[in-house]
Amino acid sequence: MQGLPYNDYGNAMRQRFGGRVQKLAVDAGLSCPNRDGRVGFGGCTFCLNDAFSPSYCREGGSLSAQLNRAMSFHSSRGRCGDYYLAYLQAGTNTYSDIEKLRGIYSELLSHPNVSGLIVGTRPDCISSEILDVLEDLSHGKYLAIEYGVESVYDATLRRVNRGHNFESAVRAVAMTKERGLDVGGHFILGLPGESISDIVGGVSRINDLGLDFVKFHQLQIYRGTAMEREYISLPNDFIFANGFGIDDYIALVCDVLRRLDFSIAVERLLSQAPVRLLSTSLLGGIRPDEFRNRVVERLNSLGAVQGDLANI
Repeated sequence: MQGLPYNDYGNAMRQRFGGRVQKLAVDAGLSCPNRDGRVGFGGCTFCLNDAFSPSYCREGGSLSAQLNRAMSFHSSRGRCGDYYLAYLQAGTNTYSDIEKLRGIYSELLSHPNVSGLIVGTRPDCISSEILDVLEDLSHGKYLAIEYGVESVYDATLRRVNRGHNFESAVRAVAMTKERGLDVGGHFILGLPGESISDIVGGVSRINDLGLDFVKFHQLQIYRGTAMEREYISLPNDFIFANGFGIDDYIALVCDVLRRLDFSIAVERLLSQAPVRLLSTSLLGGIRPDEFRNRVVERLNSLGAVQGDLANI
């Protein structure tokens, strides 16, 4: 989709690689320090790891086998790529000993159809030693790290039991950029206690991070999570309560985009999870492509583009 009023990640990657880029999610089975006690127990209140693992990952087998199944899966849905990037999404994919991590990354990058690797992790689970490995493997291959930052507000991070503060993200992004690796951030819009003005006002702190790409997801409330219990008991602490609907969320996303520096590529604006996992569908099940089209329509109707309010 050309001529978008925002810096679309897909278009940016197409220009970078010279063809269509398809990400292939794989699951290395790594744990999380916010579950095993190193940082905390119970994990983040919103987290349900199954929501991040496509069906082809749950069938088991080697990482190479997962990649092959992923390519078949996307091909059957008309999403063939000219270039494929392995994507370690589920779990904390820098949370293990160095040699195990090197083996995981090397196996993925050695697949003949893989042109690069994106490593999803937490900002408090990065080190110079891990970055040494990734930098070494990046010669001749695309390497990026995607940090789950989730919020720019420490009070929110404490409330959702995240186990790190925003300064951890500042340090992690700076360390990663120093190695010449691409770096992205993941943020959840609508976490408890955050108002619309908080969300929009926090975009300037996202700009200051120096990210290459970003994902924005609306809050998804999964069955059996602590977040579900909190939403039931304290609904007024969530912007999605009291009739906040799809038009309101479109307006919010447009306000966020207008304040986001245009240099940051936008990979995602909406999250979609299997209905069976959701406690409630906060936005009525709208598809990501339909949502994007409506965001584009609104920005165009306003004569607005990404970043036009970034310095105001």
